[in-house]
Amino acid sequence: MKQTPLIDAHRKAQGKLVDFAGWEMPIQYSGVVDEYQTVRRHAGLFDVSHMGRISVTGPGSLAFLQRVTTNDVSTLSVRHSHYSMICAPNGGIKDDIFVYHVKPYEFLVCVNASNREKIVAWLHEKVQQAQGCKVQDQSASLAQIAIQGPASRDILAAAGLADLATLKIRHCLDATLCGHATLVTRTGYTGELGYELYLPAEGAPKVWEQLLEAGQPLGIKPAGLGARDLLRLEMAYLLYGNDMNEETTPIEAGAEWVVKFDKGDFIGRTDLLAQQSRGAARRLVAFELVEKAVPRHGFKILSAQAPHAEIGEVTSGNLSPLLQKGIGMGYVAPAAAQPGSSILIDIRGKACPAVVVKPPFYKKPAGTP
Repeated sequence: MKQTPLIDAHRKAQGKLVDFAGWEMPIQYSGVVDEYQTVRRHAGLFDVSHMGRISVTGPGSLAFLQRVTTNDVSTLSVRHSHYSMICAPNGGIKDDIFVYHVKPYEFLVCVNASNREKIVAWLHEKVQQAQGCKVQDQSASLAQIAIQGPASRDILAAAGLADLATLKIRHCLDATLCGHATLVTRTGYTGELGYELYLPAEGAPKVWEQLLEAGQPLGIKPAGLGARDLLRLEMAYLLYGNDMNEETTPIEAGAEWVVKFDKGDFIGRTDLLAQQSRGAARRLVAFELVEKAVPRHGFKILSAQAPHAEIGEVTSGNLSPLLQKGIGMGYVAPAAAQPGSSILIDIRGKACPAVVVKPPFYKKPAGTP
């Protein structure tokens, strides 16, 4: 298995290490629910260096990214970022990504760990048809650390990062942390105030240690992939491989908002436009169970009407610590996709009633950042 620059820190903290997309990663340290609560109340520190980081540079970089991604990159000012997707010609999702416009003619594309090699190969193939553009996989030389939770800003300030109070969501800035040049981005996967740090791989262990030390009075803890998955599910954020794949389109996945048809041609546009026009045959929905039970990936979704035919499949599911009820997502026919619709979840042979809801499940109190 591959290892991130923080493997020794995970072992020192007695993290439970598992194989995740070929990487030896911590699934938990003190416990999934404890780490989840820490992020919701204080701050959690995540190693996300298993993700892929790809630089796209040169005067032709904007035109290239417009061609290979679905969102409108031309709207990104320097130091801004957005969520987007890379699609196949038939509109299937090859990966969901974040694009950062870090400098003039320089972008950073963050991709999923399981798709890094596939996307690097795809971009290298497509860049051959572009001009004035270079694609470079920087995953090995750059580390990526996420700090998420209401105390994250104060912890970063205590660690020596200033000017965070004015950093808006999906904006970024250049900083120095522990002597290392660091790109600080206000993004995340938890629904809380949070930041992601991109820095040289050799500097990651020192920065990790510094953040834990600075954040100790504010309740910081290292958090693993288990808590990360639970947090993102409460926000109804998509997980590649569960909620989408190359057989899924952004329209089916409810991500039309990252598909900008009016920006001009891009890979997948024709088929996606046709699907939008005729209507998708299935839609991703969020649902809550009416009674105490836990839905899991792969469970069948049944019609609430007799004879309770199978109408879909759960793609993500768990017990929400916040709501104290089972929550999940899955694909159903459009007729069953409206909020308030009744469905059934087949949980080990028992048809458990559920209701389709408008995401996200977790809604922060008004006035919180």
